Amino acid sequence: MKNEHTLLQLFLSFLKIGALTFGGGYAMMPIMRKEVVDKKHWADDEDILKILIISESTPGVLAVNSATFIGYKIGGFKGSLVATLGVIIPSFIIISLISLFIIQFKEAKLVAYAFYGIQAGVAVLIFRAALKLSKKVHYNVFAIIILAAAMLFSLFTTYSVIYVLIVAAILGIIYGTSVHYKEAKK
Repeated sequence: MKNEHTLLQLFLSFLKIGALTFGGGYAMMPIMRKEVVDKKHWADDEDILKILIISESTPGVLAVNSATFIGYKIGGFKGSLVATLGVIIPSFIIISLISLFIIQFKEAKLVAYAFYGIQAGVAVLIFRAALKLSKKVHYNVFAIIILAAAMLFSLFTTYSVIYVLIVAAILGIIYGTSVHYKEAKK
């Protein structure tokens, strides 16, 4: 019975997250963090950081990947299923309704103005989430160099951020292996 109660809580939590998120997966992270870490205590900030890294590194939508990973952590396969359904149902319903009225919706000035405001709010949400999660990163000279290089490369080139992530991961593996090898020699 307790497991069913947890699955219902998991579904309702991610239904709320899915319904309140505008702007994609990164905009979802602060809302998800507040629900999962602060309110439900299902995970901690380090778990959220790991989930964000894994979700960004695997194919698929960040919001769905994050919900799936957290759901699995809480309730195994059933947990991943209900969390994923919870996060996608609101978007599915909204997109279905919009598709019925796309011509009228597209031409409404109020809708366009609302989206301008939402974009600004989403930028603030993403920035706040980045600041909170950056406190959990283990910084050293190597990490700071990779961070600066990745930011500069992302800002001033048109290459996909995926390539930046892949190169950063490869460099991290090389760096970590070399540090481990040097420590093993001592």
